[in-house]
Amino acid sequence: MAAQQGDGEVRQLLHDMIEAWNAGDAAAFAGCFTDSAEFVSWRGRRDTGRAAIEARHRDLFAGPLRGAWMNPDPTPYDVTYLAPDVALVVAAGVRSTALPEALAITITAVCEGGWRFASFHNTVAAPTSER
Repeated sequence: MAAQQGDGEVRQLLHDMIEAWNAGDAAAFAGCFTDSAEFVSWRGRRDTGRAAIEARHRDLFAGPLRGAWMNPDPTPYDVTYLAPDVALVVAAGVRSTALPEALAITITAVCEGGWRFASFHNTVAAPTSER
């Protein structure tokens, strides 16, 4: 589906999420998600809800993922609209010495009076030869 009216807002939301991650700001990071969002880590841990996402990331940013970063310009990344108020975002994920491999993220954004992420899934990125 072609770019929609909310395209700039979804891309800004992705940018805001990345900035919050890079700043280690769990509250701002979680603020990019809906109240009932689903977050699945690269290891398969599932956190449900903005409060759980914030609590988990507060611990991660203070500990094992301290200093981990996401590329502020996650190229390539794609935004595909599944409906006027639902977008699928696929981008490069986190880089960290604590993580063994590059990650890719798949996020569902929804517009409910404003764009927020309703789901987030991390996975190990395939080597370039497999993409």
